[in-house]
Formats: sequence, structure tokens, C-alpha cells
Amino acid sequence: MSSTAVTTERRDGVLICHIDDGKANALSKEIIAAVKQVVLEAEADTETAAVVLHGRDGKFCAGFDLSVMMGDDLAAITDLVADGGDLVRTIYAASVPVVAACTGHALAAGALVLLGCDLRIGADVNCKIGLNEVALGMVIPDWAFTIAVERLSRRHLQRSVATARITSAHGAAEAGFLDEVVAADELLDVAVARAGEFASLDRRAYAGTIRKLRGEVLDAMESQVAADRKSGSGVSV
Repeated sequence: MSSTAVTTERRDGVLICHIDDGKANALSKEIIAAVKQVVLEAEADTETAAVVLHGRDGKFCAGFDLSVMMGDDLAAITDLVADGGDLVRTIYAASVPVVAACTGHALAAGALVLLGCDLRIGADVNCKIGLNEVALGMVIPDWAFTIAVERLSRRHLQRSVATARITSAHGAAEAGFLDEVVAADELLDVAVARAGEFASLDRRAYAGTIRKLRGEVLDAMESQVAADRKSGSGVSV
């Protein structure tokens, strides 16, 4: 499935995935499928050393498509959230490193995409990053809990998940959503440079190590996404 909101660019061995829907960069089924396809294509291409996920100015990803999430079609909501879980798992399981170039706001599912990336670089801009589901009356699905516990700082886990704490880019680095924060006008170049550094890694060794390092978490997420999709319990409101 293609999406006009997702385009790609190559810089040497780095495949850049630009996500820009002209609005808030919400995750629709089409955008989810298109981003996933970019990651899968990178894995299949021996010339690709890494992937960079790059948002639009000021907005990395505002979460799931609200036109679906606020609707009355429970099946559509469940399907969208399960697709999101599959995307985050695909990123976290990728046999090539995935770097996030976080251009600004990253809320709910947007923050979960950050948690799936190997390296997360954020722009030093006025933005909101975090898991705001509880503040919206929602309980995040099991797969989201799994990746949150895996990647977030233990010291910040309760505030980030249970009390829906939203932070700036620098606060997000402390919490574990980001790894570093750079000037906005340097963001993409820095992300591509960091991604390029992974070219020295042996791909087979990297993929095998990822499986050893993350296998239990990936297996749990796979089972949780499948269970949510089957039962229709992917999100509680």
C-alpha cells in the first residue's frame, strides 16, 4: 500500500523515509503500510546500511488517525492500533538500524515509533513528546506497554506511562524517548551521519545480535498484536 505522505531519498547507504502529510503526520493505515514497506525494502537491499525516519517541520508524528480513533467503528480502531503495533515491532526487529529524526511533536503512537527506533535524535524545538493516552481516557495496548518498559528509563516509567507526562525534547531524552537533541537545522544531516556510521557493521552479525538481544520482547509484541487483532481489545476507552 502506498501513500503520497511517505517519500524516500538515498544518501550513500542511508535510506531516508520522509513522512509529511501536510498536517500532523497522524498514522493512518496507508502511512503505516508505506513506512513498513520502506523498512522491509531496506532489509532486502544489501546496499542499505540504515534507515532514517524523518518527520515534517515541527511534527514527527501526532499519533493514530483521530478520524478513526474517535469514531464508532471498534473494528476499525482495533485494526489501526494493531497495524501500529506491527509497525513498531517491525522497526524494532529490523535487520538494519533505524534512526529517528524527530522533527517536533511525537505523541501517543508517535512516541511509540520513537521507542521502536535504534537511535532517536530530536530537534531542539518547542514540542511535546510522550504517551498521553491516560489523559485521553485510554489504556495503551499490551504491545505498547512491552516496548515502553523495554526502552524507557526505569526512573521515568511511571510518570511517562501511568500519569501521561508530556515533555520537551530535552525531557524526552531524559525519559528515554530520545537519545540526543540537536539544533533543528542540523537534525537531518546529523541523523544521516549517525546512520552512516552503521555501515561498518556486519549485517548478518547485526541481525543475529538483534534477535538475541530483543527476541523475547519481539516475540511478546508479536503475540500481543495478534491477540489484540483477534479479540478486538487493542485499546480501551
